[in-house]
Amino acid sequence: MTIWADAATPWEGGWHRRARLQPSPNFGPRPTDASIDLVVVHSISLPPGHYGNGAVQQLFANTLDWDAHPYFQSIRGLKVSSHFFIERSGALWQFVDCDQRAWHAGQSCYRGRSQCNDDSIGIELEGLEGLTFEAAQYEALAQLCIDIGKRYPVAHVAGHEHIAPGRKRDPGEGFDWTHLQRLLDWPRARFPAETSKKPDAP
Repeated sequence: MTIWADAATPWEGGWHRRARLQPSPNFGPRPTDASIDLVVVHSISLPPGHYGNGAVQQLFANTLDWDAHPYFQSIRGLKVSSHFFIERSGALWQFVDCDQRAWHAGQSCYRGRSQCNDDSIGIELEGLEGLTFEAAQYEALAQLCIDIGKRYPVAHVAGHEHIAPGRKRDPGEGFDWTHLQRLLDWPRARFPAETSKKPDAP
């Protein structure tokens, strides 16, 4: 993969210049003493297993047509957001300024701290928990993590399943943490201590 070297290029404030912007109303201020040192990896598809239809973007923007699919009735009225979303193609979207608190983690605890929304950046991968992800997504995710690390003191990368065990299972056993670590070339200590057996790298 190609890593962009110019540390000044990717950011304009907390907005990533290479992302497609779809600002979400679902965000709030971070605590004044928050240290943004955690990246949380999620997976999402709407309806589950359906890709490329724009529904995830609509959900985060509060414009999803709840009557467009029977599944949407089960999440009707839900107001959530993530900082970023990476499509199967690797296309990158941003919904919330990274200096602000997105609503992606819910009740959570990691590295001895609760309420992970306060000091994390959430990245959603288009996919279904337990299944595999595309090579383009890993490359986009790795580049994004590198860019985030240039602006924020990232010390941990974890899945939703690791910060809310028993409540959440994404991105799931189909996500290859070893492959992500190799792409990033970051210390193993930054990643979850225990992960399920993963498939071969894409």
